[in-house]
Amino acid sequence: MMIFLFLLFSCITFHLYKLIFQNRSCCYLLHYECYKATDDRKVDAETCAKIVMRNKNLGPQEQRLILQTMVRSGLGDETYCPRNILEGREAAPTLSDSLSEIDDITFDTLDALFAKTKISPTDIDILVVNVSLFSPAPSLTSRVVNTYKMREGIKTFNISGMGCSATIVAIDLVQQLFKTHNKALAIVVSTESLGPNWYCGKESSMLVASCLCRSGGCSMLLTNNGSFKGKSVMKLNQLVRTHLGADDDAYNCCIKTEDKLGHQGFLLTKGLSRATSIAFTLNLKVLVPKILPGKDLLLYVFHSYSRNRAKDSTVAIPSSIEEAGGGISLKAGIEHFCIHPGVRALIDGVGKSLGLDDYDLEPSRMALHRFGNTAAAGVWYVLGYMEAKKRLKRGDRILMIGYGAGFKCNSCVWEVTRDLTGGNVWEDCIDSYPLPKVNVSPFLGMFG
Repeated sequence: MMIFLFLLFSCITFHLYKLIFQNRSCCYLLHYECYKATDDRKVDAETCAKIVMRNKNLGPQEQRLILQTMVRSGLGDETYCPRNILEGREAAPTLSDSLSEIDDITFDTLDALFAKTKISPTDIDILVVNVSLFSPAPSLTSRVVNTYKMREGIKTFNISGMGCSATIVAIDLVQQLFKTHNKALAIVVSTESLGPNWYCGKESSMLVASCLCRSGGCSMLLTNNGSFKGKSVMKLNQLVRTHLGADDDAYNCCIKTEDKLGHQGFLLTKGLSRATSIAFTLNLKVLVPKILPGKDLLLYVFHSYSRNRAKDSTVAIPSSIEEAGGGISLKAGIEHFCIHPGVRALIDGVGKSLGLDDYDLEPSRMALHRFGNTAAAGVWYVLGYMEAKKRLKRGDRILMIGYGAGFKCNSCVWEVTRDLTGGNVWEDCIDSYPLPKVNVSPFLGMFG
């Protein structure tokens, strides 16, 4: 009898533990809202050319490089740019320019988020804002709290310097906080400050970032409250973060600095490709066992072992991003892929590495074409494309992959909790995508 009571007590305790603590660690996405600027901020090929040519520090060689970069970038001619750059004030931005740029993105997306979810700003328990290149005082989170008059007990976190993978860092932070905050509502705002960080010098390795980066941002509403499960759009299943900051080459391959003339900009070195490949490989080694079924996992382990032996090394260092995945396909465990739309070559490299086809890469390629490199928010424009195309069905799994300065590779896997049917920033143009010849740049006719 005592044994029976002990087993009964143990069983009840175990289920109570699962009910209380595992529910807290759940992370549901209730809604996300991407930013789309007004039409007067679009930058076509002619506007881009004017911005390039008015940089008096550029000689013929530098002009040729930056125009060639735009031709090969994968960007279209309907991306968006900050107002101070369009107005020719990129060399002398003001604090007002910086705040106005961030305010437009943050409050536009948050207003829509609150309106569509019917959640009051005073109900929010956790607020995370990530903007890598702009950190005013008071902080951006305080600016949001003040604007919406949020309650005194809200937990706020202002993240800077995390680069294009900051969204996944912020989501990881929220997930950890959910373990100690029951039935909480959290907001994550991801964007970037381009206006005051436009490079006006002539160093070729610092010109590339300004060619690719465009205005964009996203706000997300997350919860661990099980009563919202039916209203959620996705559930977070896995999240893996990889950091190579201890390696000097990786640390310095993507860094904000000054050139010899004192112009600030983002330096991208030749070590970026190697750092990306290594970080991606290490991230996959942790992620793959968590998402692949047994048979496919055994094939992955065998392939990795064979490759390591062939290279006579305990850790095979890939020479390119194409080699980083080892040729293994993740399609047995993942239906959709949100690859950071930073540059076309990176999207294609990751696709080849993971054995993906044009259908899998289409959302990232189209997001890059339509909105450009929108930094940490980029993966959400990719997700928005999938939703607008009505690809996302209940039970589907989505892999998000982002890279950031430091150097970092972060990934997460979402599970769709109900069929998604669109109604986002892609709504007015989705019928014209995919483009039949996305590799033919709109800049080719002017700069080719």
